[in-house]
Amino acid sequence: MANTIRIKRRASGGGAGAPASLANAELCFNEQTNVLYYGTGTGGAGGSATSVIAIGGSGAFATQAYVATAVAGVSVDLSGYAALAGASFTGNVVVGGNLTVNGTTTTINSTTLTTADKNIELAKGSTTDAAADGGGITIHAAADYTFNWVASTSAWTSSTHMDLASSKAYKIAGTNVLTATALGSGVTSSSLTSVGALASGSLAAGFTAVGVGQGGTGLTSAVSGLLKGNGSAYSTATAGTDYLDANSTLDCGTF
Repeated sequence: MANTIRIKRRASGGGAGAPASLANAELCFNEQTNVLYYGTGTGGAGGSATSVIAIGGSGAFATQAYVATAVAGVSVDLSGYAALAGASFTGNVVVGGNLTVNGTTTTINSTTLTTADKNIELAKGSTTDAAADGGGITIHAAADYTFNWVASTSAWTSSTHMDLASSKAYKIAGTNVLTATALGSGVTSSSLTSVGALASGSLAAGFTAVGVGQGGTGLTSAVSGLLKGNGSAYSTATAGTDYLDANSTLDCGTF
């Protein structure tokens, strides 16, 4: 008859968790949670272990220190370990190397998010504008306020106001376009349909004549003397005919 060596175990149906104590180098398997435990270190009297750690099994968990060490230098596949794949840590976790998260959703619940990287990449891997459509930033408040890339207009689009400090300006190619009090000098044309009262200014050379219908004379050059109107246009008045000049004679006729 063959001899059988059995390690310490807790049968299924028993309590979860590690045994209260193990001897140094002693193994124990919990069939309730499928975790293999190991007694590490010499704790003193009776050869009891200093601590009991989980070292394997499909239900094994990893302590914070173990995960930090493993991630720093080893690629660890947790997909086969249910407890590891959904592990939760209440303390600090420091990753000394690169951290890659492969999943559908990454949720960060923290008060302050700080990164030393000066550039944040969004829609990584997109090769067309359409693929990146809608990418950007969303702030959840009384409403969702967004700053997104819109492919149909090829532009960054804000869902709410843009408010600059009083000393700042909107610029295009490094040139001021609009400040709190003035249009930039480079703005030379527009489609304004109304303006407020003009306090000062002048018309540039070559300015098109202001028509009669717009309150002007329709003339493109200066005239000498007085103007006369015929109901639709203005022209130079004729001395002695349209008005009395210094040489005019006033004849009151006979009786």
